[in-house]
Amino acid sequence: MSARLTHDGFRRLLEQVREAGYALVGPTISDGAIVYGPIAGADDLPIGWTDEQAPGRYRLRERGDRAHFGYVLGPQGPRRQLTPPVETLVRIRLGPRREQGPRTPEGVEAADEDGEPLALIGLRACELAAMAVQDAVWTGGPFVDPRYARRRERALIIAVDCLEPGELCFCVSTNTGPGVEAGASFDLRLTELGEEFLVEVGSERGQALIDGLGELAEPSTAQLFAARTQGVLAAAMELHGRERQLDLDGLPELLFANLDHPRWDELAARCLSCGSCTLVCPTCFCHRVEERAPLDAPTSERVRHWDSCFTDEHSRIHGAQFRPQIRERYRQWMTHKLGAWVSQFGTSGCVGCGRCIAWCPVGIDITEEVAAIRAAPVAPDDAEPVALPPATTVPALAGDPMHPQLARVVSVREELREVVTLAVEPVGVFSHAPGQFNMLGLPDVGEVPISISGQAGGELLHTIRAVGAASRALVALEAGDRLTLRGPFGSAWPLAELRGHNVVVIAGGLGLAPLRGALREMVAHPERYPSVRLLYGARSPEELLFADEILSWDRSIRFAPTTAPAVLESGHVKVHVTVDGAAPGWTGHVGVVTKLMRRKPLSAHARYLVCGPEIMIRFVLRELETIGVAQDQVWLSMERNMKCAVGMCGRCQYGPHFICKDGPVFRWDAIAGLLGREGF
Repeated sequence: MSARLTHDGFRRLLEQVREAGYALVGPTISDGAIVYGPIAGADDLPIGWTDEQAPGRYRLRERGDRAHFGYVLGPQGPRRQLTPPVETLVRIRLGPRREQGPRTPEGVEAADEDGEPLALIGLRACELAAMAVQDAVWTGGPFVDPRYARRRERALIIAVDCLEPGELCFCVSTNTGPGVEAGASFDLRLTELGEEFLVEVGSERGQALIDGLGELAEPSTAQLFAARTQGVLAAAMELHGRERQLDLDGLPELLFANLDHPRWDELAARCLSCGSCTLVCPTCFCHRVEERAPLDAPTSERVRHWDSCFTDEHSRIHGAQFRPQIRERYRQWMTHKLGAWVSQFGTSGCVGCGRCIAWCPVGIDITEEVAAIRAAPVAPDDAEPVALPPATTVPALAGDPMHPQLARVVSVREELREVVTLAVEPVGVFSHAPGQFNMLGLPDVGEVPISISGQAGGELLHTIRAVGAASRALVALEAGDRLTLRGPFGSAWPLAELRGHNVVVIAGGLGLAPLRGALREMVAHPERYPSVRLLYGARSPEELLFADEILSWDRSIRFAPTTAPAVLESGHVKVHVTVDGAAPGWTGHVGVVTKLMRRKPLSAHARYLVCGPEIMIRFVLRELETIGVAQDQVWLSMERNMKCAVGMCGRCQYGPHFICKDGPVFRWDAIAGLLGREGF
């Protein structure tokens, strides 16, 4: 299970790995840095070189010996090989061009471009810990990315103990180094001790490699093990004695209790919002998904690109920017990395490698910032706590969650100006719950999340307003056209919990669409939901959504029923409509929906479902507070920028939540500390 290798034996080991069909990837010198990339063999390693690092500073210098792994860390580890910066997810065959309307898909194919399996050479303990974090993101939840899973499973890992920690390392305080422990995932573990290596086997693949070396793999000795133990212990003691530490104890709660700390402003005065920290971090995973559709090509590609939460587009939706200020972007990165990560993936997102400190142009030190907040917390006594939820459990989808199916548009119903309902026929049986959403897309423009606004037989209803390029293209579809569909995703309205209770539904504008499925269920089952009240606000009478249907639910309104005629007899549904403004002929309520709430007696004991513009939601919740409604009696639907819908792209991060996976339906108390807070 262990052996001694000379430098010649190590050289032969890498040759044997290459002969076994692996592409060698390891540290090598390029552009004045030690980078992680393709190598031909041992001669390409940074033999005799080391790196000097300080905040905002990185330099190479010669060591004066023949150490193969005598450096600390380059700007990137194996993240680039396991999650490439640019990766094709699917290829879509395109239909013919039309004079008007978007080009529609005719077929979807997986993009399998794995190539040779990789042999990852020279990984340190902190990098193995970072890979474990990435495993949790890409394969540890209900959704599994098959591309990452295949690369990870096929990868051969040759790890190396770190006996000379760098100036910026703090892995001891994050429990991720400096030695590669036996429980880590590796095939071989090396300890470089002068002119030789102690090699320890961690898998059957590793054992086969050692066996293949024959006499080159000499028996290990007790002296070698003692030298390794002493070297790792000395490195750990050195790290323990340094001022640079990261105290993880209670850190998520500390950060989320100090979202308004003045330190964020001090950071913003220095931070360039360049995103360098996110590009060198071995655990960051944010990305965007784009369409590559050349004008005359028969196919388009859906492509994943690395992204950063420091970019302007990362949190932009419908033209609104949720984090326009640098303080909000840095706070987002740091609170996610050190706080939300724990509830989402069961571990901190920091492995103590110090890369973000070295490669920050202005030398911002994440450990220094945490220490400053910990030394002088300023959370007010009456601050609303931010809930830190346990790991999310949502229904899993079989197969690749990024691979869409082709669905056919059966009909298009114009609801309002620039608002249509697409009746879409998916392939096979499609099961969903009211409140969930699908990702609808077209190859020319991309995907957008659209709530399922109902079901008619085997057809799924999606009510869409034309607000951006993708939604405008979807609105322009005609019956018979095809589109891509992924889903269903997200949480649903808690219909089971509402049984036996009086329910009040409060909707604004297009916010009625995500509630429609739940309303239909409650309308159809008066025995389960004894009293249902809908308070609905629109800008004008002409912008009332689903007017025929919602008015038919209330028997006091003389109107031809379209659904559930038994309800008209029971009278368990009451509909109250208001508009912001109307012509003189309008005889209904005028004013915002909160004004309507004050006109109608509402019970503190009822259960409430709320959906609409976020500003409306906040004012509705304020009204509910005044009448004593408890937060655990209210559910609401949130909206953010979503590209993957499975909690992998990071774009819908909302404090400790992913809107796509933990929401979009939340109970009020789960997000009370974030609602209305700038930057979230």
